[in-house]
Amino acid sequence: MAKLSVENIAKQFPTRAEPLVVLRDVSLELEQDENVAIVGPSGSGKSTLLSIIGTLDKPTAGRVVLDGQDPAELKESRLADFRNRRIGFVFQDHHLLPQCTVLENVLLPSVAGGPTRPETIDRARVLLDRVGLSERLDHRPAELSGGERQRTALARALINRPALLLADEPTGNLDRSTATRVGELLLELQRQEQMMLIVVTHSERLAELMSRQFELDDGSLK
Repeated sequence: MAKLSVENIAKQFPTRAEPLVVLRDVSLELEQDENVAIVGPSGSGKSTLLSIIGTLDKPTAGRVVLDGQDPAELKESRLADFRNRRIGFVFQDHHLLPQCTVLENVLLPSVAGGPTRPETIDRARVLLDRVGLSERLDHRPAELSGGERQRTALARALINRPALLLADEPTGNLDRSTATRVGELLLELQRQEQMMLIVVTHSERLAELMSRQFELDDGSLK
């Protein structure tokens, strides 16, 4: 069973005066099928914490353990593979490649493992059907609405069956009704895929959909 342990994470950045402390002794545990929301004011360190959990950044102190593995112990090439296979990312901006179709964008994370297998293409089609984009497979991002682009990004994040999905302000660029639909879809897919989910958001509506809510304030998780 998948499990995430965030153990006493601290993060600070050097300055000419005293170090800038962003995170202080942050701990969090999550098991398979669980989801949490992390809220807090801008600049409170939410995105920094998510980057550390997602192995995109390193903590000053503490460690992250996912599926019994401390990613900090891995060499860079193995770390990139671990991140690609075990962690999915959804950001406020969809980060889709404009020259690629919807289907090609969803398949991108699978390309790192070599030639795309037929079963992976089938999974991409299934995911796109589940997010309501089965008729948009050959469209490019410029031909999609904001909600459709974010739903494409969500399908892309799930293509490699990650144990952990990290969503950083996933509805931040959407209007209220579209944000509600994307938030509900995010939770529905998390349950179907039986993965762990951490959502960082300013949206109280989205946070309330999650089973647990935490606030990050002055570098501490409460």
